[in-house]
Amino acid sequence: MLDMARGVFSRRCAVAMTDPRSEYPGLWPDESLAIATARPKRRREFAAGRAAVRRAMRALDLPAAAVPQGHDRAPVWPPGTTGSISHCDMACIAVLALVGDAVSLGVDIEPDTPLEPELWPAICTPPERDRLSALPVAQRGRMAKLLFCIKEAAYKCQYPLSREIIDFDRLEVTPDLVGGTFAARFTAPTGPFGKDHVLGGRFARGGGLILAGMILPPGADRGAMANGGSPWRP
Repeated sequence: MLDMARGVFSRRCAVAMTDPRSEYPGLWPDESLAIATARPKRRREFAAGRAAVRRAMRALDLPAAAVPQGHDRAPVWPPGTTGSISHCDMACIAVLALVGDAVSLGVDIEPDTPLEPELWPAICTPPERDRLSALPVAQRGRMAKLLFCIKEAAYKCQYPLSREIIDFDRLEVTPDLVGGTFAARFTAPTGPFGKDHVLGGRFARGGGLILAGMILPPGADRGAMANGGSPWRP
């Protein structure tokens, strides 16, 4: 799974994974504040995420450092770095880069299971739902889950630049199922990103999981960075 995850990101990004079902001691005091009243499951997930981050720090030859939670609940990365964290019940992933190599990163990991149809209207734009309807019935739920995973990764990547909490319909995504790439188009102006601005990323499936990742290189907020994307092919 780790090799698959590394394939989604640039070699200049460090990727690390942990198991959120395990215990990871060693939270820094500033980090512990975020989960002081959390339930045990949430505490394990949070600790697994920070453990993965520190593994990524080592991979970049960086000293271990705290990654506290900001007032908006987003991670506060050490100066000179940017990153992203995601977890599901089975796995936790962290990706980290130096700011000279990436302005922002976004990652999401999800079980590769069908998304419940009642959630599709909240996740998918009307054109996306039309394309779902054109697929064989048996494929629609897993495709909807892929769209959800991609939008989560894209949201995390755009947020440090826009500081806007956006709904799922603010992004319309087009995955290339053969190439493992996607294009995410803003449907309305969002921070530095204009309407129809396109950002690109990659995704992968394996081990019962879906992983989506996005990298914004320096200057990505000033020009379209489409990285593939074509009509869906089963």
